[in-house]
Amino acid sequence: MNPRIFREYDIRGVAERDLDDRVVHALGIAIGERAKGKVAVVGRDCRLTSPRLFAALTDGIRVHAEVIDIGVVPTPVLYFAQQHLVPAAAVMITGSHNPPEDNGFKIMIGAETLHGAAIAQLRDRVAELVNEDAPHPHAAMHSRDVQAAYIARASSELRLGTRKLKVVVDAGNGAGGPTAVALYTRLGFEVVPLYCDLDGRFPHHHPDPTQPENVADLIATVKREGAELGIALDGDADRVGAVDAEGRVLWGDQLMILLGRAILAEVPNAQFVGEVKCSQSMYDELARAGGRVEMWKVGHSLIKARMKELGAQLAGEMSGHMFFAHRWLGFDDGIYSGARLLELLTRGERSLAELAAELPKAINTPELRVDCPDDQKFAVVARVSDKLRADPAVQEVVTIDGVRARFAHGWGLVRASNTQPALVMRCEASDEAHLAEIRTKIESYIAEART
Repeated sequence: MNPRIFREYDIRGVAERDLDDRVVHALGIAIGERAKGKVAVVGRDCRLTSPRLFAALTDGIRVHAEVIDIGVVPTPVLYFAQQHLVPAAAVMITGSHNPPEDNGFKIMIGAETLHGAAIAQLRDRVAELVNEDAPHPHAAMHSRDVQAAYIARASSELRLGTRKLKVVVDAGNGAGGPTAVALYTRLGFEVVPLYCDLDGRFPHHHPDPTQPENVADLIATVKREGAELGIALDGDADRVGAVDAEGRVLWGDQLMILLGRAILAEVPNAQFVGEVKCSQSMYDELARAGGRVEMWKVGHSLIKARMKELGAQLAGEMSGHMFFAHRWLGFDDGIYSGARLLELLTRGERSLAELAAELPKAINTPELRVDCPDDQKFAVVARVSDKLRADPAVQEVVTIDGVRARFAHGWGLVRASNTQPALVMRCEASDEAHLAEIRTKIESYIAEART
């Protein structure tokens, strides 16, 4: 068993190398132990390896607990099923935005998404079970469709205005396409589907809307169709991206400004949570609008836990994870977040392009990834942190998650990815010259730290 598949807030690896049937069956037994005598809900994405992982996992779970199979669904529908059906455990089989050959598991025990020490405990139990004789499953498995209930509940929470919109939806052939198209159509929007058929090979582009090349077709289709906006989903639809009619990409932190302002119109002094990759302008703009906003760690499990502690109305990541507790259920949901953006636009006369043009104009990089082996990346970040602390040009160092260094004219971040063997880097500055200076410095510190 490869222990590195057990990450900070999920389990993920190359499916045919790291997730063999014996390991996955042992994982199922370990989850079943926690749901003993009760029920576990299991959903899966459309990756080619998901059926095999589903069979091995549910055979393991059914040693101790019944299984409700909710089929091929996006991750938000699995999260919804946990609250709708209230099982003892819920598992989503998904590789999210990783390459097609990857896959993994997002796990809930009761209402808590496992992360940190809980994932480590699960890892230790799986390591014990994988070397034991595999018992046979005996508990029942039932199928249940919860997508209709998800769409009905989401529709009931939305408060649309009168303006009609045309929207292009690009699901990247991931699991969210059919659900998003069904919801937005039910809400009365004219929907143009783009790559919304399920295909776990992701033949048209990688399902990760944080990379500009992955929304190029969406931008072109919005312009060709005369749509007001395009909504992009990642492979399991827990993240959202958006483009306007001018071809601008709105990143997660920019969407947070628009969506947060709309919430503040209903809930003055609302609490928000961001993360270390988010633009400083997001924190400044939400505070200027009367909100309270905290910088926190990256990761869906970590942010959900922090939201509950603070009673936050909305949390968001630059990568497009959006967590609505305001008129929703507190989990990251790209489909519902896209609906809230559509709602916002129907309630005013200005287009998304007009709203986007008024957002702060800080210059920043997208989320940049630097390949780095899992067994080295945290040590590399620690060495970069030491170098930044010793740099006289650095005004402040924040180490909530990785290291974010503030300079006179911007900031730079480097952190270890929790989902891939990579470092994540982002920089922001007041102009292109200072951005290049900060980026060059951060990249040089990373290079030095890897030698």
